[in-house]
Amino acid sequence: MIDAAGLYRTVRLIRRFEERAIELVRDGAIVGGIHPYLGQEAIAAGTCGALRPGDVITSTHRGHGHVLAKGADPARMLAELTGRATGLNAGRGGSMHAADFSLGILGANAIVGAAVPIATGAAWAARRAGKDVVAITYFGDGAVSQGVVLETMNLASLWKVPVVLVCENNGFATTTRVEQAVAGSITGRAEAFGIPASTVDGSDPEAVLAAAREAVDRARSGGGPSFIECVAYRFDAHHTWEHSARPRYRTDDEVALGMQRDPVALQGSRIPAEDRDRIDAEIEALLDEAVRFALDSPLPDPAGALDHLYADGLRARAGVS
Repeated sequence: MIDAAGLYRTVRLIRRFEERAIELVRDGAIVGGIHPYLGQEAIAAGTCGALRPGDVITSTHRGHGHVLAKGADPARMLAELTGRATGLNAGRGGSMHAADFSLGILGANAIVGAAVPIATGAAWAARRAGKDVVAITYFGDGAVSQGVVLETMNLASLWKVPVVLVCENNGFATTTRVEQAVAGSITGRAEAFGIPASTVDGSDPEAVLAAAREAVDRARSGGGPSFIECVAYRFDAHHTWEHSARPRYRTDDEVALGMQRDPVALQGSRIPAEDRDRIDAEIEALLDEAVRFALDSPLPDPAGALDHLYADGLRARAGVS
């Protein structure tokens, strides 16, 4: 059972991990950049805080926070981002495809909305096998009109699948404002399929945790899916590419206003200062070691580039290299 200090630890870990990762992008150690999760930490912390170890999640292109909140090793996650052989997926997944099946992390996914049917299928299969498993799947406001998301909600409702659908509404689909792209309401999409839907303050870890516990309990007891819209504000770029390209789709004043509702500061104010300072120091030490581990780890052997591309028993045809 996660408490106030535990929630603070998680949001602080995600915040500092992302800030360290951005530094490594700027240093060239992470090639290609990342999608920072800054400002949305409360969503990952609150939702994963409602899960049991045997439950599962699927994630998005902006998935570091979910993976860390579900318990992934920050050192191996950072090694994955830097493309090292010691990464969660041996450097093959990178920022947008991290997974750890041993922890119920069925993978982040760069295809918008594609993680929703995966989580729903996993939850349905587990229930059919008699397993007490709940799945949480994450997607952004930009995914709510994707056909696969709507089709999955239809089946999840019909079959009473134990899945919790979490929409992270950070106000933008890349650079497009949600009000310019979404007709009606986001929760209305779920309600049309008979799925209970609610909107919560996605900057408040405890508000998210309360909503997630209710939805997870409902799913576990056989009540079927729930939909949670978590409204937050993305503090940083859609992608670190913006740090150099600097597209002007929002003003500095708007960003500054959005950053006033800070999940880390909010949750930090709920625990004693000495506890907060101790947790901060522990996380800095943990991430210092994670950076060292990642940068000291070997790169993958190019000779294994075709490994895992084919199912067992299949081989690349002659001449393929």
